[in-house]
Amino acid sequence: MSERDLTADSEPRRRRRGATGLATDASVRAALIQAAQRQLASAPDGDIATRAVCEAVGVTQPVLYRLFGDKNGLLDAVADAAFEQYARRKQDLEVTDDPVTDLYAGWNDHMAFAAENPALYQLMFTPRPHSAGTTYRRILDLLEATLMRCAAAGALVTTPRLAAQLILPANIGVALSRIAQPHLFDDPALPDRTRDAIFAAVLAEAKAPSEPDPVRAAARQMRSQLALTGTDRLEPAETALLDRWLDRIDGPH
Repeated sequence: MSERDLTADSEPRRRRRGATGLATDASVRAALIQAAQRQLASAPDGDIATRAVCEAVGVTQPVLYRLFGDKNGLLDAVADAAFEQYARRKQDLEVTDDPVTDLYAGWNDHMAFAAENPALYQLMFTPRPHSAGTTYRRILDLLEATLMRCAAAGALVTTPRLAAQLILPANIGVALSRIAQPHLFDDPALPDRTRDAIFAAVLAEAKAPSEPDPVRAAARQMRSQLALTGTDRLEPAETALLDRWLDRIDGPH
């Protein structure tokens, strides 16, 4: 092989190892995230080695550090990519006319996602020092959107925000426990029993308030419905003021 052939053959590798430019950076970044996901899925300890990730893609470690900052930055990017996978899965779920049915389906699908992707799930939801991942906030937003529909239908006994803060940690806790300690949490009915106990605390259909406050319930329902559909009967400033009043009526005493 001639020197010219060797030079031509090695040019793509040199170009990738010293990747520069927005288009090349984007492709290398995506390749590193995919390589990290593959390594994570096959790692018995649920961890990755940056050197192995770089070797799989054909770049040097300085390239990885330039694109992600450090290993934590790469793990954050993998977690965010996993969220996109999770979000696409959620979009494929059927949205019915019954938001409570959709809430049950969302819990069950969350548990299924954890069982199918244990390593990714642990990365997404196990707290890591100095993590800048946005997974928790984004999944909480998805849950609150369904709970907003429940509230608009009069099916919540609390606010969507407070209900989400109760449901999501329970959902995550059961899923992580079954992944990390399956021999301790081996009851196959545990996810359903936990779900039913949590939903009983927030759903009007499951548990009636001990001291009903019809005004507070009506304020919650109206505020949620306005957030979903809006109204053309009020000016924006009037809508904002009404939202503030309804929030105060439904707020803690």
